[in-house]
Formats: sequence, structure tokens, C-alpha cells
Amino acid sequence: MLSVNIICVGKLKEKYLRDACLEYSKRLGSSCKLEITELAAERCAENPSKSEILRVINAEGKRILQRLEKCGCVIAMCIEGFQMSSEELAEHLESAAVSGKSSISFVIGGSYGLSDEVKARADLKLSMSKMTFPHQLARIMLLEQIYRAFQISSGGKYHK
Repeated sequence: MLSVNIICVGKLKEKYLRDACLEYSKRLGSSCKLEITELAAERCAENPSKSEILRVINAEGKRILQRLEKCGCVIAMCIEGFQMSSEELAEHLESAAVSGKSSISFVIGGSYGLSDEVKARADLKLSMSKMTFPHQLARIMLLEQIYRAFQISSGGKYHK
């Protein structure tokens, strides 16, 4: 069974977001071995300078890199990444599994994004959309798309 790891900076603060995360985690239980790793967000000033933002991104990036498996496929969620359909994501997950990769790690950075080092480590940079969404919603949207991808691959009725 494929291991899917979601490494994310920050905690889900709202109960409805935590509930949605639990629901998709439960649904994914029969399709993959899911692990969600929450890393603490770096503290910074309310109106940080560019150098402070860079410090935050790099500090979070170092902690993310420590969590990434050497042999797994790494997908960095970033705005400049490639956009793909749900069907294409399903194909990508299938290809990774068929090519012998036993784990896929999706990385969601903090509210300021991912460090260049994390992006360089990624096998794929993926963007959800050109639109801007609340940072905490990204995890739920990603979980839903991973669930949808597994449903597409298995011929389930969820994807219409």
C-alpha cells in the first residue's frame, strides 16, 4: 500500500477544518497509509520585512527537509508549480507507485511559502490554482484531491 505523507507548516485552528481533515483521512484509510505531519510555524513580526520573511521561509524549509524521505516522491505545493487536472493527479500517483516509489510526500509551506531548497528537492512542483485561497484551506483541498485521485484510479463513483 502506498504511503502518502503530508508535511505542512502550521496547525488547523478552526474546528470545521480539523473535522474535514479527519473525514478525508478516514476516507483515505482504505486507499493508502496516510500520515500528516504538522510543523510549527516560525514566529515573526506582524509586518515583517523581506529579510524577516526570508528567515522564516528558510527556517521552516530546514525543518521540512529533515522530514522528507530519501527514496520517496516529493511534491511541493507552490504557486509557481504545474497545474493539473484530478485525472492527471491520479495518473501521477499511479505512475509513482508503479515505478517502485513506496511513498509520496506532499509539502505545504507556511503562509509565506516554501524555501528554494525545498522546491529544488521536489520531484514535482504543483499549484492548485492561479486563485488565492486561505492557507489553512490548502490542506483540506489537497486531501480531497488525493481522495478523488484514488477514487478515479479505482473506478469509484465519487468522481463525476
